[in-house]
Amino acid sequence: MKKLLTHIESPKDLRKLSLDELPKLAQELREFIIDIVSTKEGHLGASLGVVELTIALHYVFDTPNDKLIWDVGHQAYGHKILTGRKEIFDTNRQLGGISGFPKRSESEYDDFGTGHSSTAISAILGMAMASKLNGKPSKQHIAVVGDASIASGMAFEGLNHLGVTNVNALVVLNDNAIGIDPSVGALKKYLTNVKKGTAKDENIFECLNLKYSGPMDGHDVIGLVQELQRLKNVEGPKLLHIITTKGKGLKKAEEDQVVYHAPGKFDKTTGERLKKSQEIQPPKYQDVFGLTLVELAEKNNKIVGITPAMPTGSSLKYMMEKMPDRAFDVGIAEQHAVTLSAGMATQGLVPFCNIYSTFLQRAYDQIIHDVALQNLPVIFCLDRAGLVGQDGPTHHGVFDMAYLRCIPNLTVFAPMNEMELRNIMYTAQMGLDGPIAIRYPRGHGVTLEWKTSFESIEIGTAHCLKEGTQVAILSIGHIGNEITRLLKALNDPDTIGHYDMRFVKPLDKKMLHTIFKQYSHIITVEDGCEMGGFGSAVLEFANSEGYSKPVKIFGIPDKFVAQGTIPETHQLAGIDFDTLHSYIKSTLNQCD
Repeated sequence: MKKLLTHIESPKDLRKLSLDELPKLAQELREFIIDIVSTKEGHLGASLGVVELTIALHYVFDTPNDKLIWDVGHQAYGHKILTGRKEIFDTNRQLGGISGFPKRSESEYDDFGTGHSSTAISAILGMAMASKLNGKPSKQHIAVVGDASIASGMAFEGLNHLGVTNVNALVVLNDNAIGIDPSVGALKKYLTNVKKGTAKDENIFECLNLKYSGPMDGHDVIGLVQELQRLKNVEGPKLLHIITTKGKGLKKAEEDQVVYHAPGKFDKTTGERLKKSQEIQPPKYQDVFGLTLVELAEKNNKIVGITPAMPTGSSLKYMMEKMPDRAFDVGIAEQHAVTLSAGMATQGLVPFCNIYSTFLQRAYDQIIHDVALQNLPVIFCLDRAGLVGQDGPTHHGVFDMAYLRCIPNLTVFAPMNEMELRNIMYTAQMGLDGPIAIRYPRGHGVTLEWKTSFESIEIGTAHCLKEGTQVAILSIGHIGNEITRLLKALNDPDTIGHYDMRFVKPLDKKMLHTIFKQYSHIITVEDGCEMGGFGSAVLEFANSEGYSKPVKIFGIPDKFVAQGTIPETHQLAGIDFDTLHSYIKSTLNQCD
């Protein structure tokens, strides 16, 4: 039998197929995704779950003239393959390759860039309103949103507005009861009751003035095509509720939907994940956080843990398993997570609010208005700080030091290793006068024997790792380990000093005075944005104290860094080993 996918370069080719051929195409598309992702890695389960929906949407609607937005975008692999990127799909998430998320600059079929959740309804409503104003009221506008994403505050804001308009917009609710971790909350319970047929008579979406249809089988491609064709002729805002299985078509992915959201490399036939090197490695920072939190919470019954929908990724799962009444997944609701933590802090609890750095951006006003302004001792633990690799610019956590250090009352700390992370967590839960943000990177630390006895850290103190005479390197956080490695390679034991500054705010001014008096060259190194970050703080100190010695800042330049492996992205940003090595060597030559 001839392969159908081979001949599809765009949705125009897809629309030439008969309705009866679509199930076969769905099987081929699923196999193609599994084949590539098994060796190249990426997000698997979400895209497998919407194969039939993807085909049906492009079959029925006149994309790219009709507008189609995929919320979050984890599930857009099939969309990319059907819209002209099949031949280059094996470059997905790689340096110089296509993005793992929809990206406007990549294709005319990617109508909106989506990497964070719950933006699609607002964006599609904006497009639909623009079409009406531009005299094109019959143009179609579709947003595909998951059941975890639609529970987020921003999605509700969009639905609330959509329901009082008469624009031509369709929200497809892709209900699979799981985002990255299982969906949570009252809306999830409601959707479960809708599927069971036990929901109350009133439909929440109809109450919001949307024409509701469903729930229907999201894997029945012919049925989907027929329903979408019907909805095409229904005026006004509408919502189609479909039921899908995340990981559909790969047994292992269906059985373990959390792991197979992004499983790494696996056997495409059996689905078994390929075993990684058995070499013993230091732990991941998030596991150090999660296990240390349990250790502290066993002794301090005031400790609670909060995460917005990332218990597995952040390792809050350890506390959720051991102390389910004291650890909370609040769903995709970063603003709520922060203010919930603030409310808990007013009542004497010790909240550890654990959020990826890139997602804390979504709750900036809550950090200022609800936490810092009231000087509440919330402990923010910012996972995935710095460059995160192949998820790319939507997920790089590079702005936190800059956007947090300007907030009064807020302490900002970055551990260089696992013990510093443990010790600052220990210090914070003993009681601080105000909030603190602790930022740490994605991936492994540097110490095998990391579970040492707790020691308190004096707030605002740096640590001298090595004395020198001419050049002082001031590092913040995990990247300081690269400086330690670099100094060994330079083999210049006397000239270069290295300082683990630890606190972005407050700076250790006593240590900085010593450094500026002792050294002729100062270099700062950070894995955050150069503008307004740690290096800027050091420059501000130098200016206010009247020091005129040169300060060279190494940080993320004023641009969005593309995807790639973490070493590749460090090279793109100019904070990699070779770039630092060359600069320091040339500085040493000037000192001679």
